[in-house]
Amino acid sequence: MTALLAGVALLLAGSGLLGTLLAVRGRAEGFNDQTLGLIMSGYFVGFFLGTYAAPNLIQRIGHIRAFAFYAALCAVTVLLHPMLVDPWIWGGLRVLTGIALVGLYTVIESWLNAQAPAAQRSQVFAVYMAVNLLALAAGQWLIGLYSPLLFVPFSLVAILICVAALPVTASRMLQPELPATPRLALVALYRAAPAAASGALLGGLALGGFWGLGAVYASRLGMDVTGIATLMSLTILGGAALQWPIGRLSDRGDRRTTLALVCTLATVVSVALALTGGSDRTLLYALFFAFGGLSFAIYPVCVAHLLDHLAAEDMLSGCSSLLLLNGIGSALGPALAGALMTQAGPQALPAFFAITLALLALVTGGRRLSYRREREHPAHFHPMLRTTPSALELLPETDAPDAPPAASATEVPSPARPSDRPREESQ
Repeated sequence: MTALLAGVALLLAGSGLLGTLLAVRGRAEGFNDQTLGLIMSGYFVGFFLGTYAAPNLIQRIGHIRAFAFYAALCAVTVLLHPMLVDPWIWGGLRVLTGIALVGLYTVIESWLNAQAPAAQRSQVFAVYMAVNLLALAAGQWLIGLYSPLLFVPFSLVAILICVAALPVTASRMLQPELPATPRLALVALYRAAPAAASGALLGGLALGGFWGLGAVYASRLGMDVTGIATLMSLTILGGAALQWPIGRLSDRGDRRTTLALVCTLATVVSVALALTGGSDRTLLYALFFAFGGLSFAIYPVCVAHLLDHLAAEDMLSGCSSLLLLNGIGSALGPALAGALMTQAGPQALPAFFAITLALLALVTGGRRLSYRREREHPAHFHPMLRTTPSALELLPETDAPDAPPAASATEVPSPARPSDRPREESQ
C-alpha cells in the first residue's frame, strides 16, 4: 500500500497548496471576500457532484485509467487559473477541481479497501488519515517558495498531482470491484441520530468557511505568505493533535455531551479570535491551533455517534448520507462567510464560526438534556477527515454483516429527574 499512500500524500500536498494559493492570488487580483467565498464554494459543489460521477467512470474504464483521467483533468484546471483570471471562470474551474479530486480519492480509497487485511483495517484507516492531515499541513508551506503572482506555484501544484499518478498507475495491484454505496434517506438519518445529522451540517458550515476563507482572513489581517502558511498549517496540526484525546473522551460516555462541550469551547475560541483582531500573532496562532483541534473533531464524533445507533446493514449507507450533509454544509460555508466578510471585514469569519458552533452546541446540548440514549451498537471514535464513502468502508464497524439486528433508534424522553443519566455500555 506504499504506492497508494505516497500518491495520496503528493495529491493532498498539491491540493492543500492550491486552496491557499487561490485565496492569496485572488486577493491580489482584487476579488472581494464575497466573490472569493463563492469561488471556494465551487470546490465543494464539485466534490459533491463527483461522488455520484466517479464510481460510474471507474467501473467503466478501470481504476488505473480513471486515476490518469482525473489526474490530467485536475492538472489542466490548476494550470488554467493563472491563464484565465476571471471570477466566473475560477468558479467553474473549482467545480472541475472538486470533481477531479473526489475521483482520485475514490480510486485510492477503494484500492486501500481491497488491500487492507481484515484484521488491520482500522490501522490502515488511521495511517491514511494521518497522511492526509500531515500532507495538507505540509502543502501550506510550499506557498512561500514562489510569489503567488507568478505562474510557477500553479505549475508546482500541477507537478505534484502528476507525480502522484506515477506510483499509482505503475502499480501491479489487481483492480478491485467498486460496490455501490447506497445512501440512507436524510429523514431516516435524522431520526436515527439527530445530533449527528445536525453536527455534520453545521460543522460543515464552520469548517467549509475555514477551508475556503482562512487564507483570505489571514491576508486581510496583513500577513505575508509565511504568516498565512503558519496559520493554516497550525490549524490543521491542531486538528491532528486533539482528535485522539477528544475521541477517547467521547468513547467514555454520551457522545452528545462531548459534542456540546467541544462546540462550546470552539465557540469561546472563535469569539476570542473575533475580539483579538490579530494584533498579537502568537496568540492568534495559538487560538487557531485550538480552533482546529476542536472543530476538526466534530465530524468524526458525529460519525461515531451515528454508528452507535445504526444497525450493521445501515452503517455504510448512513455514514454516506452523513458525508452528504457535511458536504452541503461545506459548500454553503464559504459563500455565507464571504458575504459576511464583505460587509463586516475579516473579523466576520471567526464571528461566523462562533454563531455556527454556538447553534450546534445549543442543539446537541438541548437534545442531551431532553433525551437519554443507550448505545444500541457501541462503536469507537476514529480520527478522520471528510473524504469519500470509500474511506468509510475501512471502518471495522461498517464491515459487520453478521451483527445482531438493531434495536429501535428512536430517542426516549428523559424523566424529569436530575439523577437520570445515560448508562454507559462496555466497549
